[in-house]
Amino acid sequence: MPVSVHETDSPAEADLAAVDEGLEGHNQVAAPLSDVKSLAALARDARGALVGGAVGRTWGACCELQQLWVAPAHRKAGVGSRLLEAFEARARTRGCTVFYLTTLSFQAPDFYRRHGYAVLASIDGYPDGIVKFLMHKRGA
Repeated sequence: MPVSVHETDSPAEADLAAVDEGLEGHNQVAAPLSDVKSLAALARDARGALVGGAVGRTWGACCELQQLWVAPAHRKAGVGSRLLEAFEARARTRGCTVFYLTTLSFQAPDFYRRHGYAVLASIDGYPDGIVKFLMHKRGA
């Protein structure tokens, strides 16, 4: 049966969902993705307002940090370091020994280097000289 390919700058939501579902179905057959577990470390001020968070997931011995954010008023006060350390400590209780993340050059690559992460790969070509880094560290 012939197949045609079409490109678009505005794919329909139903098409995006179908691609996502197709890939998810394939992945579920190949890997135990039901073992992937969410993980978060959250920072709150004295009133209980959220002022930062480290969010990611664990799977086997691997821990992926997907987002780390600290409210501007609380930056440069160690909150980010405390969040990262708490996030990693919780992952270690799940048996994680491999930690990884992506960050952009204008975000926090130096912060992660200070916490023991090394660059595995970099991707340039983004506007304004921005570079994307894949970083990781190993160890308990």
